[in-house]
Amino acid sequence: MEREQVRVVREIPDAGDYAALRRQVGLSPRSEQGIRVGLGNSLFAVCLYAENELIGMGRVVGDGGCFLQIVDIAVRPDYQGQGLGRLVMDEIMAYLAREAPPEAYVSLIADQPADRLYLKYGFQYTAPASLGMYLRITQ
Repeated sequence: MEREQVRVVREIPDAGDYAALRRQVGLSPRSEQGIRVGLGNSLFAVCLYAENELIGMGRVVGDGGCFLQIVDIAVRPDYQGQGLGRLVMDEIMAYLAREAPPEAYVSLIADQPADRLYLKYGFQYTAPASLGMYLRITQ
């Protein structure tokens, strides 16, 4: 599939499409409730569509001022290797250039080998000065 056939849409995806793409790329599952709340609280979202199917996405979440986090960077496996991850990041970085205030702290959690992509945008590893941590809420 050529990049010209990919449509860029700057809005949140449908919750079902979001959940399906997360599964297709091997991201951890999220509850339906979490998806609906989370998507609705996005500061920015970009979706890539081919033939009306969601094939890629990325979002920015956070408080909109001091702390912003890039999440859900995903490209369906059959579309990987075509520069679409870079296209998603270009959209996100353009949003940050327009909207992020001076001194905003922008973070992300990078799975390998995607960390190489984020390095190209100026992101740096936090270790050893600090370490990323997480807590997963289970029922």
